[in-house]
Amino acid sequence: MSETGDTIALAYLALAVFAEDGTLDMRELDALLAQARRDNKVTDQEKRILANVFDRIGREDVATDVWDRIQSVRRQYEI
Repeated sequence: MSETGDTIALAYLALAVFAEDGTLDMRELDALLAQARRDNKVTDQEKRILANVFDRIGREDVATDVWDRIQSVRRQYEI
């Protein structure tokens, strides 16, 4: 898939995550990250999509392990 196609796929997946229940579990986070890393890199557009997802989630909205993983991903990719 092209870089644009990967970005679109990530955007659709992000929408689906919130459409389901409005929150994020580890399975969903893993799916988002797998899509973003599909081509072994995370583009600026993919970072913006992930940031948008992460910005919608508060610490009280997710399990501690999910929150910790989000923070780790933010640091790793400077999101």
